Amino acid sequence: MNNGNKCVLGLDLGTTKICAVIAEIRRDHPLRILGFASCPSQGLRRGVIIDVQKTVEAIKKAVNQASLMAGVDVSEAYVGIAGDHVNSMNSSGVVGVSDEDGRICKSDIERVVQSAAAVKVPIDREILHIIPQEFVIDGRREIIDPIGMLGVRLEAHVHVVTGAVSAVQNMCMSIERAGLHVKDIALEPLASSSAVLGNEEREMGVCLVDIGGGTTDIAVFSRGGIRYTGVIGLGGQNVTNDIAIGLKTSWAVAEDLKCKAASVDLTQIDPNEEVKVPNLTDRSNQNISRLLLAEIVDARMEEIFCLVRDKLGEKRLNLASGVVLTGGGALLKGVVKCGEKVLGLPVRLGLPKDIQGMVEGIERPSYSTAIGLSFLAREHLGNKNDSHLSDNDLQGAGFEAVFGRMKAWFQTWI
Repeated sequence: MNNGNKCVLGLDLGTTKICAVIAEIRRDHPLRILGFASCPSQGLRRGVIIDVQKTVEAIKKAVNQASLMAGVDVSEAYVGIAGDHVNSMNSSGVVGVSDEDGRICKSDIERVVQSAAAVKVPIDREILHIIPQEFVIDGRREIIDPIGMLGVRLEAHVHVVTGAVSAVQNMCMSIERAGLHVKDIALEPLASSSAVLGNEEREMGVCLVDIGGGTTDIAVFSRGGIRYTGVIGLGGQNVTNDIAIGLKTSWAVAEDLKCKAASVDLTQIDPNEEVKVPNLTDRSNQNISRLLLAEIVDARMEEIFCLVRDKLGEKRLNLASGVVLTGGGALLKGVVKCGEKVLGLPVRLGLPKDIQGMVEGIERPSYSTAIGLSFLAREHLGNKNDSHLSDNDLQGAGFEAVFGRMKAWFQTWI
């Protein structure tokens, strides 16, 4: 581009689809969407790659379509990671302030965060994120930025996210085989939160529930910081499977029924209304009660929300701002009402905010992660003193440096 602005690619590798978003970064302006696309994916299961070639083909197709819409070529990607291999924990560390006058500097922050992140990680796992929740100076809590403050004892509370090394390696390999460099990796619910949550919600307490194809990801924010992340091994794909089995029809028909005819709100269904469903055995059409379809979908969605409720109950977290739903599963009719009934909290649909450009068709929960990755890219690349981003800002360091960059990602969240 010739205007001094830069383009970034947000890439969401989901179980059922690959989403690509190309956005223009402009200082002090909303993110400008230039192009986007989504393509079916058959190479992942519950967020983990099981077929590299199919994944590569889907990545190429999605990125090429987004590039064609945007009119620009991209060579690097900010990538979301999720799946039931992802685990998280809260940890803390303490150091003494190094300066004789007790003034806290950047090196003190780095030391105390490293101390807090010194957790035992098995050899087959890698730290994906080290996210500061708060700092404590001589017993004074809830300090966000302690640099320049005075004290003797500095404590950090951090949220540590880990993932399977093999899962990350296979993801990076697939992206590079698709002709892209991995610029950085972010946990998908954290990326989604950048696109759909407001600062007031983060401060008062909010739970983001990202209902994907293979998993449902949870992220809880309170007092401005991340407090908990978790994964449930169920998603929209399970709903489709239930429909296919319950109505004895094909997967493709079940998916179509889920998207076009299914509802989670049983009170809005006419018990006499029927839908035509092709029979799997003799290919003839059968008339099925739409209420039966809704009951099948409702049972699975209630189970997912019950598991979310159990996860939140274990942590005893304050959620004054309620729950925000995103991901493709949030598009099910009546899902907000179902969530409120099970969780006993206010629930809203999370749609991408503060975007301009090619927004028609992208202001949907299913694009929240890819858009959120573009927001995080802007936060990283925008931390410069010049008025425009330099050409070097988008130059990746290659696969070998990915893990190091993931560990440094925490700087975005301070």
